[in-house]
Amino acid sequence: MSKRELIFDTETTGFDPMTGDRLIEIGLVEMVDKVLTGEHYHQYVNPERDVPESAVKVHGITTDFLKDKPVFSDIMDEFLEYVGTDSVLVAHNAEFDMRFINWELENAGRPIIHPKRFLDTLAIARTKFPGAANSLDALCKRFGVSNSHRTLHGALLDAEILADVYVELLGGRQAGLDLAVDAGASGPVRVKKEREKRSFPVSEDELARHADFITKLNDPIWNN
Repeated sequence: MSKRELIFDTETTGFDPMTGDRLIEIGLVEMVDKVLTGEHYHQYVNPERDVPESAVKVHGITTDFLKDKPVFSDIMDEFLEYVGTDSVLVAHNAEFDMRFINWELENAGRPIIHPKRFLDTLAIARTKFPGAANSLDALCKRFGVSNSHRTLHGALLDAEILADVYVELLGGRQAGLDLAVDAGASGPVRVKKEREKRSFPVSEDELARHADFITKLNDPIWNN
């Protein structure tokens, strides 16, 4: 039976939903039997509150940018349909993302996603590399995964980077994972399973507004 995993990340207004922080972005990429299918889910969420400047410096997502985005209850059914009932949810420091997602679900009167469905790549990395730096950036450097295009944190971008890191944590890019050898090619090539398209791309307007915001930042935290 095929195993579906969703490598994901979130962005938020802060660190703790119990003190009023909220989810503002969700990004998931799909992997089936350790094969990246090329499908993804991405959504910005209106938190119905201001985004603190300290959080904006991390991900670049402003209160103004989120004003016309749907609230979580409006995208909840679409999100739950994509996640399904048995897919494994893979995240780096998964407890953080799980708390925010489950708080939003509870707040909307829906059952939470069972904690056993979440897989934490940070815990895997700490077991594999005890005492070493195991942040996503540190793992990218250790495994030679490129993150040079990452100037700001973003849920979908970080999920895509984490997918590559996750494959390396499982043993690397081998046949039977997310790469296969094409008999007519000189090396391994990424394969894409044929599945019904369920992607949710970011609009050009959102990308343009996000890029415009980045150019206006003074002394961004990632330059320190």
